[in-house]
Amino acid sequence: MSAAPARRPAYVADHGALLDVAEAIAADWTALGVRGSFLARNIDTGEQLGFDADEAVPLASVVKVPLALVVLDEIAAGELDPARPVTVDPATSSVGPTGLAAFRYPATVAVADLAHLMLTVSDNAAGDALFDLVPPADVEARLDAWGCTGIRVRHRFDHMYRCAAGAAGNDFSLAQELAIRDDRSGRHTIETLDPAHANTGTATALVGLLQRVWRDDIARPAATAQLRRLMGMQVFTHRLASELRADTLKVSGKTGTFLHLRHEIGVVEAESGDRVAVAALTRADRRAGLAPDIDLAIGVGARQAFEALRR
Repeated sequence: MSAAPARRPAYVADHGALLDVAEAIAADWTALGVRGSFLARNIDTGEQLGFDADEAVPLASVVKVPLALVVLDEIAAGELDPARPVTVDPATSSVGPTGLAAFRYPATVAVADLAHLMLTVSDNAAGDALFDLVPPADVEARLDAWGCTGIRVRHRFDHMYRCAAGAAGNDFSLAQELAIRDDRSGRHTIETLDPAHANTGTATALVGLLQRVWRDDIARPAATAQLRRLMGMQVFTHRLASELRADTLKVSGKTGTFLHLRHEIGVVEAESGDRVAVAALTRADRRAGLAPDIDLAIGVGARQAFEALRR
């Protein structure tokens, strides 16, 4: 029996040269055993390239961007005090390697600083403290009111880890194996990797959100300005920015990592005025806590797309 033909991605490209770039990025990902979605769009001209951009994917920490936008908009509207103190207790807070999630003792932090920690070091405890103030259903309702279709916000960050632990106990390697196996079959043991139950988004929706944030076409201008500032301060530069390090470029982004998921969304800005929004959402086909080759492939794709889309 002959093998089934390889699946061809659904490409997005405004002309042949952009299609060539999209095909090259998809081929690089396939060679690494990576599946996923990619979209890059010039914020000002609208030209774009990518593949499988309308596939809903569990977002991991990428969902912190829409959460932050809603929180910052409530601050800008005077509905939420940025200086309001919030106490985060490690005994009951979300797990994670950075920020308050890694603390050993209770800490009291202002709301605005929780947003800072959530975006700059991807602090899960800070994110869930903000979800306590603006629950997932409220975030999704605000996105719907803004016309942001294609992004679903359903649960807190600690729910991801509780679901993984429920399926695999404390065996992180087993959880990765389950994630990869279930991704192939479409029958998910870990609920928060199931697009029907997870926080999800499409590359199209996420790039559209970034485009509106950078054009001040959503929420209040004070909120979008603050979101751009905080995303520009992200400390993780091993993915989207890895091939775009130059004094003439600025990369603002937000990573998302959970089991076999390695994502980043962001905007690349040049001194020339070029602005390109990018969403790279990947699912690895191998167990690995660290995968620098996949991280680099995201950066290479972002560079290729930026070079092709700049005017």
